[in-house]
This record gives sequence, C-alpha cells and structure tokens, in this order.
Amino acid sequence: MKRNLLLSLVGVFIFLGNVVAQAQSVSGKVTSAVDGSPIPGVTVLVKGTTIGVSTDIDGDYSINAGTDATLVFRSLGMATQEQPVNGRSTINVLLKADVNQLTEVVVTGYGTQERRDVTGSIASIGGKEIENVPVVSLESAIQGRVAGVHIESGSGKVGQGIKVRVRGSASVTANNQPLYVIDGIPITTENQGISTNEPTNPLADIDPNDIESIDILKDASSAAIYGSRGSNGVVLITTKSGRSGKTRFNLNYSTGVSQATNKVKFLDGPQYVDLYKESFARSRTVAEWIEGGDFNDLEDAMDYFLPEWRDPANSNWQDQVFRKGGYQEASLSASGGTDKTTFYIGGSYSDQDGILIGNNFKRYSGRINLDHKASDLITVGANFNLARSENRRVANDNAFASPLQIVALTPIQPINDPETGELNTNTIYYNSLIEARDAFDNSTVFRNLSKVYGQLNFTPNLTFRSEFGLDLLNQVEEGYQGNLTQTGSSRGGFGTYRTVNVVNYTTNNYFNFNQTFNEIHNLDATLGMSYQNATTSTSSVQGEGFPNDDFKKLASASEITFGSSTATGYSLVSYFARANYKLHNRYLVSLSARVDGSSRFGTDNKYGVFPALGLGWILTDEAFLENVNFLNFLKLKTSIGLTGNQEIGDFESRGLYSVVSYAGVAGIYPTSVANPDLKWETTRQFDAGISFGFLNNRISGSVDYYLKNTTDLLLNVQVPATTGFTSITQNVGKLENKGWEFSLTTQNLTGELTWSSSFNYSRNRNTITDLQGQVIVAGAINRAVEGQPIGVFFTRKYAGVDAATGDALYYLNADSDETTTNFGAAQQQVVGNPNPKFTGGFVNDFTYKGFDLSILLQFVYGNDIYNSAGRYQSANMDYLDNQTADQLNRWRQPGDITRVPEARFYDSNGTGESSRWLYDGSYLRGKNLTLGYTLPKNVVTKAHLGSVRVYLTAQNFFTITNYPGWDPEVNTQGTGPSSQRANVGAGTDFYTIPQAKTFAAGVNFGF
Repeated sequence: MKRNLLLSLVGVFIFLGNVVAQAQSVSGKVTSAVDGSPIPGVTVLVKGTTIGVSTDIDGDYSINAGTDATLVFRSLGMATQEQPVNGRSTINVLLKADVNQLTEVVVTGYGTQERRDVTGSIASIGGKEIENVPVVSLESAIQGRVAGVHIESGSGKVGQGIKVRVRGSASVTANNQPLYVIDGIPITTENQGISTNEPTNPLADIDPNDIESIDILKDASSAAIYGSRGSNGVVLITTKSGRSGKTRFNLNYSTGVSQATNKVKFLDGPQYVDLYKESFARSRTVAEWIEGGDFNDLEDAMDYFLPEWRDPANSNWQDQVFRKGGYQEASLSASGGTDKTTFYIGGSYSDQDGILIGNNFKRYSGRINLDHKASDLITVGANFNLARSENRRVANDNAFASPLQIVALTPIQPINDPETGELNTNTIYYNSLIEARDAFDNSTVFRNLSKVYGQLNFTPNLTFRSEFGLDLLNQVEEGYQGNLTQTGSSRGGFGTYRTVNVVNYTTNNYFNFNQTFNEIHNLDATLGMSYQNATTSTSSVQGEGFPNDDFKKLASASEITFGSSTATGYSLVSYFARANYKLHNRYLVSLSARVDGSSRFGTDNKYGVFPALGLGWILTDEAFLENVNFLNFLKLKTSIGLTGNQEIGDFESRGLYSVVSYAGVAGIYPTSVANPDLKWETTRQFDAGISFGFLNNRISGSVDYYLKNTTDLLLNVQVPATTGFTSITQNVGKLENKGWEFSLTTQNLTGELTWSSSFNYSRNRNTITDLQGQVIVAGAINRAVEGQPIGVFFTRKYAGVDAATGDALYYLNADSDETTTNFGAAQQQVVGNPNPKFTGGFVNDFTYKGFDLSILLQFVYGNDIYNSAGRYQSANMDYLDNQTADQLNRWRQPGDITRVPEARFYDSNGTGESSRWLYDGSYLRGKNLTLGYTLPKNVVTKAHLGSVRVYLTAQNFFTITNYPGWDPEVNTQGTGPSSQRANVGAGTDFYTIPQAKTFAAGVNFGF
C-alpha cells in the first residue's frame, strides 16, 4: 500500500514537472507604435484559452503561457496583434492605432455611438494623425484625410481664412462653412477682420495638439441633431482628457524652415528690353501718337514711358518678397488622476514665419480639462482653454501694397535708388518693399474657450447632463502707414485701431437613457434643449498727421479723422430628441428631430423643424453569412432628413435705419426693407451606403451615395433701384448636390514590419436648379446662374491667335466655332467651372521595430482656375508690367502658331477679360511626410524617461500640376470678403500667395 502511494506521488511530481517545463512566465510592455508611450488597459490573452491579464498604467503585463502558445493583444481603437511565445520570456509589443476599427466609439452630438451601430455618415480622425503637423490651424492638418470634405486654403499667408466644404456648397448667399463644436459647445468661426482685407481664421486660435479626435457629421441622419446649422456639415472636436493612474508628462519640441512651393518665371532685364522695344515698334496706338505729334519718334515715346530702357538694371523683384520662413513649436502636457478625478493640463507655443516678408503668426495656448466623480450620483467637470495669437498681416492680394504684386514692376528699374541707396520710389507702380519697411498691420486675439458641466446619474441607464460653454474672442487690429507709403504719404502718416469683442455662450441640458430589454432590444434615447446667444461689438478709430515714423500710436496723430462703434447679435433656442434602436444587435433604426427658433428670421417663421430617419442592417450577424469566413463585417445603411442654414446677417428680416448728418443736424434714413416672411434655408438629404470588412478586417471601408436638395435659398435678391434699395434677402431658389464617397483601409503587412494604407475618394456635382431669373456676380468672372454649378466662369471665350495677322481671336458665341477679332462682338458664355470633379487622399503608414513612416498624398482633379492677374502679367506687353516667361512665345511673323498674340503696346490685343487665362487647376500634392524613430526602452530608462521619439516631417513637399501660376490651391477673397464672395467667386487667382513647403525636425519625450 505504501509502495503504491509512493509511486503515485512520484507520478504526480513527474506530471507537475512536465507542466512546469511546458509553461513559463512571459512579461513585457505594450507601447504605441506612433510615439512609444505606454498603453494601459490592453487585454493580453493566451490564444484558445480563457487565460488573460490587462496591462497596468505603465503598459506592463505578466502572464503564464506555454512555450508554444500565442499571445493576443487587444485594445479599443488599436489593431489587434498576435505574438507567438516561442520560448521567449520577454515580449514587448508596439500597437498601431486602427482609426477605421468598426467597433470604435464616435461622437455623434450630445452623445456617442459604436461605429458599427451608426446609420449616418460620420468620418473620424484621431488626434495622433494631426499632432506636430507644421501648420497653423486644424483644417490644414486634416486636408486630404476625409472623403467628402474639400479643404482649400485661400492663400499661403499664415493665419488667413480657409475654405471648408462638406459635400459641396449648399447655399449661394449664406455661409457654407460647417458648424464647429468643441467639447459640445458651438464656437465662433466667422471672420472678424477688417472688411478691407482678406478674412482671418478664428480656428487658428486652437492648438491641434490638444485634440483627441475629430468627428465630421456629413449626412442628415447624423447632422440633423444640430438642425438649423447642419446643412453644411458639423465638425465635432473632442479635446484630450486624463486617465486614472500615474501622471504622464509629454514634452515636444520641433523646429524647421519653410519656402514657397513654387515661383513663377518672369522676364529678366535683357528679355524685358527686347519685348519693350518690339511692343512699341508694332503698336498701332504708338504710331498714331507719333503721327499726331505727341512724340517725335519711337525712342521719344519709349523714353516717356520708361527711360530706364537705355541703361537697364536687372532686378529680380520676386526674390525680394519671398523668404525662407522659420518655424518652431513647443508643447508640454500632463495627464493622469485617480478613480474619482482625472485631469489633462497642456500648454504650447507656436511661431511660424510666412514665406512673404512681414507675415508671421504666433500662438500661446494653455488648457486644463478636469473631470471629477463626486459620488455615484454626481459627476462634474470643467474645460478651460486660454489662447493668445498674434498675426502680422500683409495687404490683401488686390492691392499694390501686397508684397507679391511687386512682380508687376519692371526688371529694368533698380530696387534701390542709385543716388541715395534707399528703396526706389520712382518705380512704375508702388514699390511694396516700402510697405514692408514702413508699415504694419497686426491682429492680436485673446481667446477663452471654457465649459463647465454637471451630470446626474439617476441609474446606470438614465442620466441628466447640464453644460454651460463660453467662447470669448477679443481681437485688436492695429495698423500704421508711414510717411513714404502709398496710403500714408499724402496724409503725413496714417494710423488705425480697431477692436472686436465677441461673447458667445451656450447652455445644453439633456437626458440620456440607454437600456437593453430581454437581451434583444436596445434603446439609446436623448431628449433636451439648447440655448445660444452671441453678441459682437466693434469700435474703430483712424488718425493722420504724425511727426515722423517713430510715432505710430494714434495719440501722436495731429488729427483723428474717423471714429465709429457698432454692435450686433443673435440668439437661438432649440429643442431636440433622438432615439437609436437595435434589434438583435443587427437591425438599426435612428430617429432624430430638432426644433430651432432663431432671432434672425421673420416674426412668422422664427421656428423650423428638422427631422431625420436612419436605417441600418448588419448582414454579417445573420445566420446565412455566418460561414462566410472571409467576410467579417457588412452593413447596409440609408438615411433621409432635413437640415437648415441660418448663416446670414443678424437683422436681414427687419427694416433697418441708419443715421445721417445734414448741415450739422442728425437724421435717420431707411437702409433695408423688412421681410417678415424670411425663413430657414432647408436642405433635404438622402444617403445610402455600405460598410465592409474582409479577411479579419485587414480590408475595410465604406461606399456612400448622397443627394442634397436645398430649397428656400437665402438669397440677396436684386430689386429696382427706384425703390431706394438695391437688394433684399428673400427665400428664392433651389440648389442640388449629389455625389459618391469611397473610403478604403488595408492592413497590407502585419508583424514586425507593418504597412497600412488608407484611400479616400469623393465626387460631387453641384447644380443651381432655380434662381427665378437672378444672376449673382462675384469675383472677376464668376457667376451663379440657373442650370449651372455654383461659381461658373462666365466671359468671352478665347480662340487663340490668327496665324496670318497675330490678332487675338474670340468665339462669336457658344453655338458655333466661328471666330472674330472684334472683342465686343463676341458673346459671353460659360467657359469653366471652379468646382473639382473629384478629390481625395492616400495615406501609407509603416512601422519597423522603432521606426515609423507616414506619407499623405492629396489630389484635386477637374477644377478650373482663372488667373485674373494674367491680364497684366501675361498680356504680350500691352502694359508696362513685367511679363511671365511664356510671353516670349508670342506671334512674330505670319505662320506662327501660338496662343500669345503679337506684342503691341496699349493696343489691347487679346487683353480683354476672357478665357485666355483660364487653366486646369488639377494637382497631386505630397501633403505630409513624417519619419520617426522611437528609442529602445533600455536606452531611455537610463535617462529616467518613459519614451523618446525623434522625427522629421515635411509639409507640401511636392506638387504636380499643369497650372502655370504660383499654386493651384487658390481662392483669393480680395477686399470685402463675404459668404457670397466665398461661395460664388471661387477659383480666382490674383497675385495670390502660394502654399508653403515646410521641413521640420522634432523630439518628443514621455515621462
């Protein structure tokens, strides 16, 4: 008996020894493949078992696993990774973000939803994708990354306004920019700058490095919860918050240089002299002057206009205004907390020189986000953001003071006066180098974006949340024109001072209910109200007569010549409801409705109702697809709904009066006609799409078709001037947008070397279907007319050059190929379209050991650009302006085949407004390239750091285009920027500054 017991015990020990020999302890750290920071809460499973652990706050884990086992690493928002043990005791893992993961949570407005359950069209961008991109504002950082969102910088000036269109332009006169909401609070994004300059960009006050995620609501099902402001799409920005656990610090610093993406080739001195002589010799007008006795001979005429031709200089004016700009950015953040209180604190400094002399943008920003669980019943929190930005601006494109208009100066005139050595003041046009030296136009903004909230958790399924948000914007614009400047020379110096104060506050109050019934029904419902009030007050003063240019403040002006103050405001009260229902976790229904009341509309139409319905069906949860192993996810979705637009002036529905002074007596006079019937502009949108995932979701994406019909357009309708007015805002007209969107993400390689790709494509067709005979004019030759896309180019159509005579030719009309040399006889017609046929982007991300590489390509195809400056700079020497190098290919003798007419000074040979300067604006741009390296853990721990990553980045690093101007991404606003000008006057180039090409290096420390 004892012998059998002994043998049994020996057998047990042998078995246990075999078990111990076959299993071992495996430990390691899980970090981000992007910046090397630890990732807490990652689930580590032994594949095929229920054995599992989670990483701690430092990303560390330890688990017992067989020597031949496989470990599976999973985390929400990250790509799942498998690692075979193969006898290893230490396995460190780099997890890569999976931005298109079908189970990720997206922000939907007043709540969140799992992406698999969304019936609408929502595009998401992670904060990691836009961190440390060397741009001023967040729109530039997301350019090319999202299907259906076309982003276009007006110019390369830092801090200037940026045009964003979500699924096309839905309005003609009203604002087409999307609504921006930060942490649940709508913010001020309208231009606050002076009307005689190009628009400013309030979004530049926001530090992109504070952003956790961006969700863009594109269709009515998702955007209708914002009702009256959803027609242009909604951009929901969520800022970073803390996590419980050890406090983590992150320090980043980057610096670099920028330069123009392109320069236009102009004539040098000898080339200019040759063309100058030829244009005078062939000019019929000059010949008539000589015959009439105005000049003795040809040389006498040439001396009169430009005597420097006899002793020419060889100046390169373009190189005088372009420069290599500097760039630097530093940021420091801390995040952490306990189970009850979490925090995020961040501060940053950014300083970016523009590629033009005198242009600079600086931003100082600080943020504190706090969340505190006071009890099981009450949760409170607050977000505070304070920013100060300084924008050293340059004059608008449509001004001789604009630096780039200096290219109009002839190269045969010297930059400096040979006698004094000072800047030459005897140039054919204003020497804008004087402007850069003796003038300034500075805009300083103080911005406070804050929110406080409280939440009552009545039950795990029912909560009530109340939020109060405040957006305070104080902008000061101060300018001075010296005694030698164009504006200040006749006034003895000229100074301006203007302030803008915007107080924009919002309160949101809503219930949320989420409950699963009988394990097959799930209801997520929201019910609430919102109130927003915004007031804007401005004051401005001007003075002239300064002792000298050392005195620049208005207190030194001998005379205050102008002073004014204004105020305006609006309010919006809203009631909203939404219900998301799931049956068997695969049949989806979403219902929403919002009632908005706006102070901007007539007494009888202040309120509008905006409902939406979305349906979805997750087919892969059906039994008939459960054995289709290659298909992981397949969802059909469709939606329909109404959204609105109220982005017009605050008092467009009212009859207004203004003040006039007559013989020293104050009086009033009417300035606008009341329209009590003015109501919401409404967009009805239909959307249908499919979302899919194949091969363990290594291939995933979506396809969407949409149709947007806008009715009751808020239009500035022309009225007979005999009424005493020129226009009135009415609900007139209809507009349609329809298109396709395609997004595809692939995990091409996994393992030690990873490679993922993301491709997006958008196609939109815009048509104005009804304007009741109105024709809206904006820009140089842009029009809004029935039956055409918004902003079409409408002018005479250029037909080239008569090979026998060198005369410019124009088509007589749109219905024939017959041409004429008589400019006045040619009929105007539609000659081009500024709206692209399709847009998109292509991202490739690679990781290998500690290295990471990301490449973003952006493309725009099928749009036209009208170079309005071509009438002067590419005009076969009709004027004294320096000419672009292509004018050397002018007609010179019978039989020459060219598009450049014969050079004839002052003869207007081909220089009338026409399609001669209309070009294809398609381009492919290397938008961003970032190469990083995360130092090994055993190296950085010696320096008591958690992670160290060094990186190189390039922005706009190449551009491929046939556009002969400075840059194909152009939309000059000129003076008096307005929504109508931005909507209709698109695709116009007038000495517009090109985009900057920026190269930077940086380092990121985590500790």
